[in-house]
Amino acid sequence: MNTKITPPEKPIGPDLDTTDDSFYAKHKKVYPREVHGLFANLRITGVLVLLGLYYGVPWMRWDNHQAVLLDLPNRKFHIFALTFWPQDFFYFALLLIIAALSLFFFTALAGRLWCGYACPQTVWTEVFLWIERKIEGDRSSQMKLDKAPMSGNKFNKKALKHAVWIAFSAYTGFTFVGYFTSIDVLWNGILNFDLGPWETFWIIFYSLATYGNAGWLREQVCIYMCPYARFQSAMFDKDTLIISYDDSRGEPRGSRKRGVDPKDAGLGDCIDCTLCVQVCPTGIDIRNGLQYQCIGCAACVDVCDQVMDKMKYPRGLVRYTTENTLNGKTTHILRPRIIVYSLVLASLFAALVIAIGMRTPVELDIIRDRNTLYREVKGGLVENIYNLRIINMTNQAQRYHLGVTGLEGLVLENRYGDLTVEPGEVQTIDVQVRVDPVVLKRPSSEIFFTLDSLDGPKIKLHEKARFIGPVIH
Repeated sequence: MNTKITPPEKPIGPDLDTTDDSFYAKHKKVYPREVHGLFANLRITGVLVLLGLYYGVPWMRWDNHQAVLLDLPNRKFHIFALTFWPQDFFYFALLLIIAALSLFFFTALAGRLWCGYACPQTVWTEVFLWIERKIEGDRSSQMKLDKAPMSGNKFNKKALKHAVWIAFSAYTGFTFVGYFTSIDVLWNGILNFDLGPWETFWIIFYSLATYGNAGWLREQVCIYMCPYARFQSAMFDKDTLIISYDDSRGEPRGSRKRGVDPKDAGLGDCIDCTLCVQVCPTGIDIRNGLQYQCIGCAACVDVCDQVMDKMKYPRGLVRYTTENTLNGKTTHILRPRIIVYSLVLASLFAALVIAIGMRTPVELDIIRDRNTLYREVKGGLVENIYNLRIINMTNQAQRYHLGVTGLEGLVLENRYGDLTVEPGEVQTIDVQVRVDPVVLKRPSSEIFFTLDSLDGPKIKLHEKARFIGPVIH
């Protein structure tokens, strides 16, 4: 039975205003309070690692080319030592399947780990919030500044904040396009004011998308635009780790002085400080139960643990736990869906690694001429005509020797000789295969075309074809 995710019993924290009679709640800006702790440190570490990779990888070089370059015009996709072509789309499709199943696996295991620690919306919003705090101050300072009338100080802070946001967004858009156009060429184009129209368009587009999503929309992307929040409950069960408020321990909530025993005061451990609401980037109150707006960032866990430390109460009033644990039942980490996800993921990942390891950087497509089944030629031989497509999927020009086997006395008529195929080139040739009809045992016989590389890396490819001819008894 899946965990039910219901809307909160009261408005979602300070960011929504439902005092009017309109159908939709009026949006109010969320001012997340800065928080420190274990999960905040993990989130910051994730931000630094992911952004470091995002901004650093395009500048890395590998074997005289950009380490990661998706060169769409030339239909070449460099991933460090590997070069893929459109014919290798199978690997990309398999990688997407693995990514989707990984999301299902980690969600079933520990909730919205992706949303809280690795989602681009979360990562870039963290950076924008950090910039905002550095320029405008902490939460209370930001709220006071926004309520104050326009002044020189307010204008300067707002202008500086947006200027830094825009500059950071522009570099983000530039880096993104750098994965598709060599980043040194892109940089020189900017310096020399010689940027192509498509590069200019996409830099501006992704810059505006970053600025709008991380600077203005923020939690609205997670709440209203992201479909993941809407179907996450289908992947939850009562053994899924989720961030929860321990209602049995915290209620009835109420304020009290430090050091007061909550039992003597007839209260639970929750002092109703609302700090868990103030640190939430989506503005929800975790005490209202599991809500689809929760992105699993665990900021409420860090701040509540700090409050519990100050009150000399045990930690864990808000914590990662499971519905079964909260209900006093045993939690099972290894359960059927986790085992199935693990086995499927391991199988697909192994298949991807093996497929890439056994990948042959040349492709040979064979199409037999269907206009004529066969024809008799000089010397009483029977001839079939084939159309061959040879694709060189290496980064260097290659010479190939073409042969044919499978029947005794096969003769390959190839007027092209040894074939030279440029990198990424698709070369099409017509060849004739002849054989004495006395060796044919059936109307359709199996033959093999062989393609041997005369340059490194050494490749020998065998592709099956059918030879059609008469059967002489």
